[in-house]
Amino acid sequence: MTDLEIAQSVTPKHIRDIAAQLDIPESQLEYYGTDKAKLPLSLIDPKKVKASYLVLVTAITPTPAGEGKTTTSIGLGDGLNRLGKKALTVIREPSLGPVFGIKGGAAGGGWSQVIPMVDINLHFTGDFNAIEKANNLLAALIDNNLHSKAGNLGIDPRTVLWKRCMDMNDRGLRNIISGLGGKAGGLPRETGFNITAASEIMAILCLSENFEDLKTRIGNIYIGDTWEGKPVFARDLNAQGAMAVLLKDAVKPNLVQTLEGNPALIHGGPFANIAQGTNSVMATKMGLSLADYVVTEAGFGADLGAEKFLNIKCRQAGLSPKAIVLVATIRALKYHGGKPLDQLKTEDTQALKAGMPNLERHIYSLKSFGLPIVVSLNRFESDTEAELQVLADHCRKLHVPVAISDGWAKGGEGCTDLAREVVQAAESCQGRFHPTYSLEDSIRTKMEKICRTIYGAKHVLLSNKASAQLKRFESLGFSDLPVCMAKTQKSLSDDEKKLGRPEHFDINIREFEIAAGAGFVIPIAGNILRMPGLPGKPASENIDIDADGQIRGLF
Repeated sequence: MTDLEIAQSVTPKHIRDIAAQLDIPESQLEYYGTDKAKLPLSLIDPKKVKASYLVLVTAITPTPAGEGKTTTSIGLGDGLNRLGKKALTVIREPSLGPVFGIKGGAAGGGWSQVIPMVDINLHFTGDFNAIEKANNLLAALIDNNLHSKAGNLGIDPRTVLWKRCMDMNDRGLRNIISGLGGKAGGLPRETGFNITAASEIMAILCLSENFEDLKTRIGNIYIGDTWEGKPVFARDLNAQGAMAVLLKDAVKPNLVQTLEGNPALIHGGPFANIAQGTNSVMATKMGLSLADYVVTEAGFGADLGAEKFLNIKCRQAGLSPKAIVLVATIRALKYHGGKPLDQLKTEDTQALKAGMPNLERHIYSLKSFGLPIVVSLNRFESDTEAELQVLADHCRKLHVPVAISDGWAKGGEGCTDLAREVVQAAESCQGRFHPTYSLEDSIRTKMEKICRTIYGAKHVLLSNKASAQLKRFESLGFSDLPVCMAKTQKSLSDDEKKLGRPEHFDINIREFEIAAGAGFVIPIAGNILRMPGLPGKPASENIDIDADGQIRGLF
């Protein structure tokens, strides 16, 4: 069966029964139908947050289709529950861009899924819509201030950084001219659209501790400069109150369930190649308040998602995982060993061995954080016993525990071995993670430490434009912010063609962006897009709905 057929074959429990498993009274539920609900932030218990086990799921450098972090996270959560642990999976909400683009849905796969799968992959509870509207309200307020004489802040339109957003891959909106149509149309200027998952509002929502923190962060959004060169922030437009109103429900985490009837929280969805790539601080802390084990994930490979999860999210929120699960697949390692994408289903132990340095680099990088690591081999149907044995033997040589994750085929039952390894690792963890850099370091030093320690790069090189922008941001007092590196997810380097474990390479920073509201500086390496495009044959071509309302082709 397809993922959608599997999801539709299971009758979900009523969401009040799922809440009861977490001792949440029905009066605390904000129903969205019978199978999903929003939860109030009052359920967060700071004492319980410190006492529970947080497990981070990350991955090696992925193939274009991804390596199954979400499937592993859901299967691991089900596996922990099968071992008698009170476990909860906390993950991101899918973006419509990938759903209709190349990757398809992001609610897990096979028998390790969260449901209702269709709702989660489409409009869900409207969080992305609210983020989009809050983002675009600020854009409208900026253009109105440029156009209006009353209350005009004297903003230099050439310096305006804020763009509109939409949750869709639409390359035609990356760069546009707005304000056409004469005087009534406003002031013509260059601007564009970001995809909603790359909006700073998404990053802010996912890093906010509570509603007041959300409002403060929105007010801190850096818009641009006046004609005199003074910085302008969203609070100067009195935008934060109205924008927060649009987000009043979006701040609440969403409760759903796995196919096995175990609880899961889904909230927020920033991309990891341009933002912090993990679900909200509020959802993570709520999960830790409600369960003894929380399994969460960070987007793309460990060089992007895990690094940002730890250096940005955990540092700010006072969190520290007790174990890191590194997802590896036979197909990805063969890909990094030089095997073409269309031949990855063919057995090839030599290509597999040639791709092992990518796994080794990620293990080496993750060890710098000082946390226990477990390698999870996400099994695919095409994997052979010989290939599985090669990978398992290699992990043992590296003195890293490894377990096969068969959640796609068997659900929680296929992840109990992995769950046992994770429990052993988590319960043996005594300390907190070690950040890659200090906040007192200069922005340049922070970048260099990430690029050398995590990527294995030699030097960090700045373009003239990047150097000028860096000086400007430092002059505005942003030097003490963490760094959110933006680079390709397809390679440890900034060149997507350099597979495996590249060495002696430089990271080239072409420009900087500032997310003052979210609280980080963004160095951009290579051609990273905040508005992706659709592939030649988008996944949307396979999606349809019949006269009875049954959807097909969503996977």
